[in-house]
Amino acid sequence: MAGGKSDVGVRTLSAIVMVAVAGAALWLGGWVWIGFVALLAAGVLWEWNALAHKFSQSGLAEVAWLFFGVLYVGSAALAMVEIRQAYIPLFFLAGFLAPVVAVDVGAYFTGRAIGGPKIAPRLSPSKTWAGLVGGMIGASLVALAVEYFFPDAGHFSPPHPEGLGWAQVAGAAMAGSAIAVVAQAGDFFESWMKRRAGVKDSGSLIPGHGGLFDRLDGFIAVFFVLAITRNFL
Repeated sequence: MAGGKSDVGVRTLSAIVMVAVAGAALWLGGWVWIGFVALLAAGVLWEWNALAHKFSQSGLAEVAWLFFGVLYVGSAALAMVEIRQAYIPLFFLAGFLAPVVAVDVGAYFTGRAIGGPKIAPRLSPSKTWAGLVGGMIGASLVALAVEYFFPDAGHFSPPHPEGLGWAQVAGAAMAGSAIAVVAQAGDFFESWMKRRAGVKDSGSLIPGHGGLFDRLDGFIAVFFVLAITRNFL
């Protein structure tokens, strides 16, 4: 019991530090945000390469994984920098980061409360279909809040200064569902890499949380898709 409480304390303290550092970099923007994102990308790529080294069957395969990692993680990092430069910190947080966080929160609590069939038990035994639906709902609610508080932004639907309508509700629901599916796909992809490498966590950099890739897998997937759809590649 004492070990469990200690682990919760370490995880909580680590989470507070991560949120504080990320929040400060996000608010300051500019070169601070660019440097912060670059450090995150470098850390994730380091863990990515360590995983790939464990399961690659040849040197050529390992180089191919390295190339794909640079493309995947680098594109996501570029999207994070470009989009942050285009929007104020509050909107970037609400419109791009909060929906992904809502996926994890909604999936966690819904999955624990309802349980039910697993999506891919061999890859991630804790992920259920109920949790995915909960993640979709969580992200959709955040998207709807963005539509309400930023009606002129045209983020999830066309600008609507006249107020929310069915189009905005439908846009938020579709955006939330898409974000949840992409974020969960990123989570499963990282779990697949870890399973092939025979490890539980991608690293041990963050006390109580594992590695950077463990914490950022959903964000990377979502911003990678944003990089493609926003013509960053």
